[in-house]
Amino acid sequence: MISINILVTLNRGYVGPLTVMLKSLVSSHCGENMDVYVMNSTLCSEDYESVRSRINCDRCRLIDVKIDDSMLNDAPVTDRYPKEMYYRIFASKFLPEDISRILYLDPDLVVIKDLSELYNMDMDGYLFAAATHVNRPLRKINNLRIQSESDGPYINSGVMLMNIEALRREQDFDTVFEYIRKRRRMLFWPDQDIISAIYSNMILDIDPYIYNMSEKLLFLRLGDYGVKGGVDLEWVRQNSAIIHYCGRNKPWKENYFGLLGEFYFKYENMLL
Repeated sequence: MISINILVTLNRGYVGPLTVMLKSLVSSHCGENMDVYVMNSTLCSEDYESVRSRINCDRCRLIDVKIDDSMLNDAPVTDRYPKEMYYRIFASKFLPEDISRILYLDPDLVVIKDLSELYNMDMDGYLFAAATHVNRPLRKINNLRIQSESDGPYINSGVMLMNIEALRREQDFDTVFEYIRKRRRMLFWPDQDIISAIYSNMILDIDPYIYNMSEKLLFLRLGDYGVKGGVDLEWVRQNSAIIHYCGRNKPWKENYFGLLGEFYFKYENMLL
C-alpha cells in the first residue's frame, strides 16, 4: 500500500484543529497510509492519545519529533507566530534519512480531495512546491521588503511539498540563521519571509485555488491566477483540494465569519 509522508508543526494549543485536519486527511484518501511526523517541543503522550482516540489511526501513524528550540532563541516570535513555525524550515535536519520528500500541512486546514497528484509531482530542480496568495504587483513589494534574490513567488507556507533529499544536499542552516539575525525586525510573516527570500528561485509555484484555498481568495476572487469565470462556494466544492483557514479568522473561534467553515465543521462532526 502507498505511504504518504506528512509533516506538521505545532504547540499544544493546536491539538484540537490538528485532530480535525487529520480526520479530513484520512477521509479524503482511501488507499494510502499516512506517516505523520509531528515536530514539536511541548506535546505529551496525553495529547497523542487524545488525537488517536478521535480518528481512525489504522492508516495514520503519528510520529513524535521533539525539537530543542534553543537554537531559535534569537528568532522573532509572537502569539500568532510561535517558535514552532520555524521548525518546518529545518525539517531535513530532523527527519529520518530514508525520507526523500514530505508534504507539510498546517493544522489550521482541511483536506477535501485526494492529494496524490500534488504529493507525486515532479520536484526536479526545486526544493519546495507551494502556492502564493499575493498578486504580482504586491509580490514585487514583498520581494523588496524581504530582499529576495530573485523574482520568485512569495509563498503561503501552510502547504508545502518539500524535497527533503535535495534540501539535505543544498540547504545551509547558517544562511538561515544569518538572515534571521539581519532581518529579524522586518520579518512580518517570519517563516514564509525566510523561505521566500532565501529559496525563491527553487520554489515551484502551485495553484492556490486548488491547494491553498482561503477566505481571502474566495471573497476577492483574485483574477491573475488563471481561474476563468467566477469562483464561488460550489466551485470550491468541485475543484479545491485544501481549505486553509489562515490568519486570525478560524472556524473553531466564536467570532469566525466566512463561507468556508462548512468544510471544517463537516470533519469536526465526524470525529469519534
